[in-house]
Amino acid sequence: MSVVNLIEIQTPDGPAEGYLTGDGPGVLLFIDAFGVRPQIAEMADRIAAWGYTVLAPNVFHRDGSVEEIAPHTDLREPGEREKFFAVAGPRIARLTPDLARRDIPAYLEALHAQAEGERVGVVGYCMGARLAVRAAALDPEVVAVAGFHGGGLAVEDDPESPHRLLPGTHAEYVFGHADQDRSMDAAAVARLGEALHAAGLTATNEVYEGAAHGYSMADTSSYHERAAERSFEALHRLLERTLST
Repeated sequence: MSVVNLIEIQTPDGPAEGYLTGDGPGVLLFIDAFGVRPQIAEMADRIAAWGYTVLAPNVFHRDGSVEEIAPHTDLREPGEREKFFAVAGPRIARLTPDLARRDIPAYLEALHAQAEGERVGVVGYCMGARLAVRAAALDPEVVAVAGFHGGGLAVEDDPESPHRLLPGTHAEYVFGHADQDRSMDAAAVARLGEALHAAGLTATNEVYEGAAHGYSMADTSSYHERAAERSFEALHRLLERTLST
């Protein structure tokens, strides 16, 4: 099953496809490691139904088109998610902070061209949560940031760690961490919370019990319905507070 309603976004390094849906204030959706696929389209449509224009760009455009990089096996089957991640993992590593900083303004410009108003929200899943924070650091019109089962958000010895960018942002934050996530352990969650507090930002920084990394993705073996629904509820309230007033 392929994704339709794709638009072309002009980035400094060539075109990137993006899934566009809805009408209203803008929400930029940063994908997980598995690409723009029907699951991402369904999630974007759900957010759009609340009254928003949602754009989910193919952040891995340097590695191929949406169709070329999408999984073509059932990631809910034992071992399939892990097998695909062996391919997806290197893509994440190649998407460096420098490349992200080149791309994100283009994604925001494309969203602004379709959405109502100047203020936008950003939501990121897995590695997309890091991109969401970087977007807020690049554009003061980003007034809401949500990150769910994000990894590497508060790496102590990394000068590029997203938590170091928080003082230069103007957004309200909502984070929902998986309690079974080695990429964001209790110490990292606490470090992120301390950084949010030190920056004087309004934020929620919660751990979802019983949830594994990737809990929001119903097309993978990591899906956890209760945690996924909790994340949607938290995102809905965040967008209402920041974009609907």
